[in-house]
Amino acid sequence: MSELWWKTKGEGKDDLVLLHGWGLNAGVWHNITAELGSHFRLHLVDLPGYGRSKGFGALTLEQMAETVLAQAPERAIWLGWSLGGLVASQIALLQPERVRGLVTVASSPCFTASGEWPGIKPEVLAGFQQQLSEDFQRTVERFLALQTLGTETARQDVRLLKSVVLEQPMPEVEVLNGGLEILRTADLRAALANSTVSHLRLYGRLDGLVPRKIVPLLDERWPQSRSQIFAKAAHAPFISHPNEFCQTLLEWSRFGELKNE
Repeated sequence: MSELWWKTKGEGKDDLVLLHGWGLNAGVWHNITAELGSHFRLHLVDLPGYGRSKGFGALTLEQMAETVLAQAPERAIWLGWSLGGLVASQIALLQPERVRGLVTVASSPCFTASGEWPGIKPEVLAGFQQQLSEDFQRTVERFLALQTLGTETARQDVRLLKSVVLEQPMPEVEVLNGGLEILRTADLRAALANSTVSHLRLYGRLDGLVPRKIVPLLDERWPQSRSQIFAKAAHAPFISHPNEFCQTLLEWSRFGELKNE
């Protein structure tokens, strides 16, 4: 039986749902849950097929969003990292009335590079899909190493990410492949241009997966959203710079023109 793992904690009155990235689970938020839990009611989720959310096969982006929505509070701020940012964005498109605010972290509405659009080269994502079937644990570890490359704390950050993966059974190859397929094919650029949801976009200047060149492009396309780049962070700013990350989020939640109840 398929069941989504979901844990609620924290003392705040506003609901904040945290969605992790590809290959990982809700353990990635360990660095920031104490701080954020004193301001929000946190909802920690393992995405379908990841971590403790067992029994799911490969899902489309829309199916993943609908599965998470089914268990979610009626109205919440949604924060999604990387692949989780796509899921949170899809939720804001499907049911905007249930989204008080959207925060995407080191995420892109279109992860694949094409023409003038910066992103991950299609052959790199295709290579990861190919390697998954040969040695999927090593492939996941390589992907994690890319996420911290260039930061001052890269070694300890990648150790933390690996420990989060190893705490739980590895996701099925089918699920991991499905996640890479979403990263390869999803394109929410046009759909999100019409969104009226308050949107904060957070990036790492050293991120090799979501190039900082997309920031001004989206500033122009989505003038209703707000962006911030963490100067010394890569793909996981909440791990490398937890205090700065929490401060930015809390300031935005106070002054970010969130949808009223």
